[in-house]
Amino acid sequence: MADDVVLLTNPIHPEGEAILKEHAELVVAPDTEPDTLRRFARDATGIVVRAKLPDDIADHAPRLKGMVRHGVGLDFIPVAQATAKKIAVANLPGSNTNAVAEFVVAALLNLKRRHARFDAMLRDEGWDRARGAAGQTAEISAETLGIVGVGAIGSRVAQIAANGFGMRVIGTSRRSGQMPGNVEEVALDRLFAEADVVVLSCALTDETRGLANAQRIALMKPGSVLINVSRGAVVETPSLVEALESGRLAGAALDVFEIQPLSEDDPLLRCPNLLLSPHVAAITATSMRAMSVGAAEEMRLILSGQPPLNFVNPEIRDS
Repeated sequence: MADDVVLLTNPIHPEGEAILKEHAELVVAPDTEPDTLRRFARDATGIVVRAKLPDDIADHAPRLKGMVRHGVGLDFIPVAQATAKKIAVANLPGSNTNAVAEFVVAALLNLKRRHARFDAMLRDEGWDRARGAAGQTAEISAETLGIVGVGAIGSRVAQIAANGFGMRVIGTSRRSGQMPGNVEEVALDRLFAEADVVVLSCALTDETRGLANAQRIALMKPGSVLINVSRGAVVETPSLVEALESGRLAGAALDVFEIQPLSEDDPLLRCPNLLLSPHVAAITATSMRAMSVGAAEEMRLILSGQPPLNFVNPEIRDS
């Protein structure tokens, strides 16, 4: 067995693999089922994480030195257990910021200007029917964008919306009083009530779980839309479906879901005015290379006994 073995929960960009192969044996999990990951973690000294790890993964990985998130969100890694066992955890802040922000803007334009709908109507119903539907669209420059979670991604969305489209931007964040200059800080309920577009880009925590619930969705303006690029559990999905089916909301875009992948009989697949994507907002050729190389470099530091650049639990060095 090699001195160091790095488990990849999913394949990564070849450039990232090349970096890791200089320092360790690479093993790619055949699937991401919890028992599979537990079994393959047995010999691992490092794990590059692109899928949810079992909460007890460290109990099955006695040689484990570090876990690196191939991305930003830490809900895939049991950080508390890792810290208790003095296992280093790192992530890659900012590595997919632009990819997700561009995805949000694409969804916003699709929901508001209905490009895909016009294409389908022109093909299926003819020129006049397609042109007749144009009057149902809205210009976003006159609207208000509300961002829940004005971190790196939310700030980039705000920059594009305010500077590119001239939208009014309002937002909420865990860190009160630290909004960018182009974002007006408001209370959460006020954001849902005033925004024509609500963008969820917050981390999943106990406080944000179910944040977009029936009460807050009911506050939204008739004809408004919701875009979720955070985590599926931030939205109370049945309440959103009801609002879309009743026509209270004009549309929504979901890139993340409580249970992934979606089953073939999931009600969301039949919901009207809903754009669905398979958790791909952060995935482009550009971002995949950046995340893979970044994760490989962080893992290289951990395996060599050095602190990673984005050390999530640096307290393990002093315990």
